[in-house]
Amino acid sequence: MRLSTLVIRAAAVAVAALAGTFSDMSACTGISFKAGDGSYVLARTAEWGGSDLQGRYVVVPRGYRHVSLAADGGSGLIFTGKYGYVGVSAHLDQFVLEGLNEKGLSAGLFFFPGYGQYPEYDSTEVSRTVPDMQVVSWMLANFSTVQEVIDHFDEIVVTMLFPESGTSHWRVGDPSGRQIVIEITGGETHIYENTIGVLTNSPDFPWHVTNLNNYVSLTFGEAEGNAFSAYPQVRRFGAGTGMTGIPGDVTPPSRFVRAAYYQATAPQYPTGEETVMSCFLILNNFDIPIGVERQKGQNPTDIPGATQFTTATDTKGLKFYWRTCWNSTIRCIDLTSIDFAKVKYTVEPLDKVREQSVEMIKVR
Repeated sequence: MRLSTLVIRAAAVAVAALAGTFSDMSACTGISFKAGDGSYVLARTAEWGGSDLQGRYVVVPRGYRHVSLAADGGSGLIFTGKYGYVGVSAHLDQFVLEGLNEKGLSAGLFFFPGYGQYPEYDSTEVSRTVPDMQVVSWMLANFSTVQEVIDHFDEIVVTMLFPESGTSHWRVGDPSGRQIVIEITGGETHIYENTIGVLTNSPDFPWHVTNLNNYVSLTFGEAEGNAFSAYPQVRRFGAGTGMTGIPGDVTPPSRFVRAAYYQATAPQYPTGEETVMSCFLILNNFDIPIGVERQKGQNPTDIPGATQFTTATDTKGLKFYWRTCWNSTIRCIDLTSIDFAKVKYTVEPLDKVREQSVEMIKVR
């Protein structure tokens, strides 16, 4: 089976638009929390400083026929989805970056430039080939738990559609609170238990965890004593001395450390909804303005910020939340209200109205 020339051409344009900026413009940050009622929430930002990702939400019914794109212009793995899901796609409807299925499995793609290395494309394996931008869809459509993903991941061959595009790694979580990171380096798949609950981009996940050892002096609230305690004229300027020395730049290692700190010091909230709201507030700290990632001579004019969307998934409550850099209103899709056996495949822009709302208050 060959895909239409139009679809292949659209895929080429989309990936080409992404390819030139993978290394310098992508900066995803993920956190996760367990609420007091047992809800498990995974939240993340999605940065892209080069152009509009054309983000849209997709609703995919149970039993949907998925066709994977292949590097030779044909089709890769073709399968019928066991579960319905909701997600956010970029450029092409098939390129789902983050999503939640009807069983509470959450999966997301995080850019992993310079460190990932997929197996070379092999035409004899095309029937089980899935491009990295469609791996999230494959997981959400087929599995209900993290363990099922682990058990079946070696059944597919992950490739990239075009050599110039960058690589990715994946975060997967389920209602039990279990979370893993999947990375493909040197052509080999590595699956890590993510007990930290944080993910950013390159280098590899074990490196980020080891790097936290450099920040063991960070503490809750205020620092207890210091080398200058003998001098009464030396005192703190304000609150927050416990995090003195935390890295403040937007590189993946620094964002990983900050995200781990904010997550470790945040209180546990009673419900999933309260936890989701906390996640959005924490992730405000990782919003990246255009100027920080802009390369010399590059002046993107179609986006107000590099953090194009932020999402949160409540894996127990089965709710998918998002906001964007065009509209900071938090929106939500309740998966329990969807009959995935009957719903039609749906694609809609993340923002029906792309403008920030300002309410004018009249004082008399």
